[in-house]
Amino acid sequence: MREKPVQKQVFSRFLKERGQRFTKERSAILEKTMSRNGHFDPETLYIEIRKAGAKASRASVYRTISLLCECGLIEQVRKTEHGTVYERSFGHEHHDHMLCIGCGSAIEFYSDKLERLQEDLCRQQGFQGTTHTLEIRGYCRKCQKKKKQT
Repeated sequence: MREKPVQKQVFSRFLKERGQRFTKERSAILEKTMSRNGHFDPETLYIEIRKAGAKASRASVYRTISLLCECGLIEQVRKTEHGTVYERSFGHEHHDHMLCIGCGSAIEFYSDKLERLQEDLCRQQGFQGTTHTLEIRGYCRKCQKKKKQT
């Protein structure tokens, strides 16, 4: 018998605890989501799933993405005027984002100094942090150059 990938085990256990089923549709959505690198939006994911020949409704993609967030396999990166953007978090190191308000690009970064500062702040306040999201909004180099030229 072939071993299920860990993320499949995590998701099926999560669904079972909630009294929900791990359907073929959810399996296809999970597989496509976990095979992605980088950021994605639900609509693009839906189109890719359909092109691959899997049967999944648009509503199922959106609902399953919500469930995948709840169980910690993916996380929301940001909301844009075009919708919400997600990324796979399972098996990936923690990082934060710089978001360009000009072109919408996202720069991923990690800082030991910032992580230590957050831990110190939590300790000082007697707070037990479990997760965080840091977004720095501004302009990337390319958009800064464009602004200077106009």
